[in-house]
Amino acid sequence: MSEWIVKTIGEICDFGNGKVQTGPFGSQLHQSDYQAEGYPFVMPKDIINGKIDESSVARVSISHVDRLSKHKLLLGDIIYGRRGDIGRQALVIKENVGWLCGSGCLRISLGKFPIDPMFLHLYLKLPEVMSWVENQAVGATMPNLNTKILRSVPIRYPVNVYHQQQIAAILSAYDDLIENNDRRIALLEKMAEEIYREWFVRLRFPGHKQVTFHKGIPEGWEMVEIGKAFEVTGGGTPSKEELKYWTDGNINWYTPSDITASNGVFIFNSVLQCTEEGLNNSSTRLFPAYSIMMTSRATIGAIGINTTIACTNQGFITCIPNQKYPIAFLYYWLKLNKSYFEMLSTGSTFAELSKSTFKKISILTPQNLLIQEFTQKVMPMFSVIENLIKEVENLKQTRDRLLTRLISGKLSVEDLDIHFPPSMTADTTPTK
Repeated sequence: MSEWIVKTIGEICDFGNGKVQTGPFGSQLHQSDYQAEGYPFVMPKDIINGKIDESSVARVSISHVDRLSKHKLLLGDIIYGRRGDIGRQALVIKENVGWLCGSGCLRISLGKFPIDPMFLHLYLKLPEVMSWVENQAVGATMPNLNTKILRSVPIRYPVNVYHQQQIAAILSAYDDLIENNDRRIALLEKMAEEIYREWFVRLRFPGHKQVTFHKGIPEGWEMVEIGKAFEVTGGGTPSKEELKYWTDGNINWYTPSDITASNGVFIFNSVLQCTEEGLNNSSTRLFPAYSIMMTSRATIGAIGINTTIACTNQGFITCIPNQKYPIAFLYYWLKLNKSYFEMLSTGSTFAELSKSTFKKISILTPQNLLIQEFTQKVMPMFSVIENLIKEVENLKQTRDRLLTRLISGKLSVEDLDIHFPPSMTADTTPTK
């Protein structure tokens, strides 16, 4: 059986001439130094789901890259956010090499020590490791991470690097499957949304050339107040002081964070479940599966579809589809009107869209036959999206269970013939 040892990140880096380093001070770059094109400058906000998200990354000119060259990212580096959500970290892959570690970030460069970067990246995602790091963080109002804390993180790993890579390969294969499904989900959502935009926003629906328009509205369409179009309901919170309202609860009770943390159209479970007694002793109300929950306080207009009978707290307006306003049509109408809902929101402490205001909004309502045609076209996409999201949830659960067992050494990989996935590139090709 492979030998496992424990060393701190500092010991690992020192042995291999690596380093744990803070990004450049904020004073070394000013707002005026950022530009639309140039070299990416990675900030904590760009670290998402273990990767560096290029879509919103800031950029600087070559002159700043030369001046800050010691902060260039290398293949296999691990970059951490220094404040706030300090458990957030990403592995530097080939596409990120040469980018700059930004202000507000910390960087681990392993050097030549025999530990696989992917293995370390996955090890640092263990819940107990993340909790350890969070507990060491300093700061009364906002937790802060520093090089001393990162250097002191203990890492347990097999001495044999190939065994480290075997473990990383198994977990990376799950990540590849999840990422592939996420891409398919995003593509299907985009396709369905584009059909909605084309038919009901641009008004280039089937047969539109033969339809007469009156003041920009196709003949046969009408503006209908939401209060007369479909049912709307709100929510409430069973007392948190009554343990019997929450102990062994089996009714999904959604809060806005359930919606904002979700990864797609459909949501299968809430973080908290209340009991029937809790439901009956609060203002929250049950609504059917496949309703559309929309946040209406602070964060306005985040939406998700529940797949079971559920209820929410008071931070929601929940819309219940019907035959005239089916789920896909209503979902995209709500999604594309988010900025309008925000504009209608009021409140001195936090923004809120009231149910009474919402119900007075008018919705442009097409003829029934066109709605039916749209539903027939889009609902098969929604069905595939739901199944893919469910598959992603199952893959994540399996991966997380394996993560703990593999990285702790409880599950041996030594005798397994493991296929290394595409995400483990030629730069990290394993050798026995």
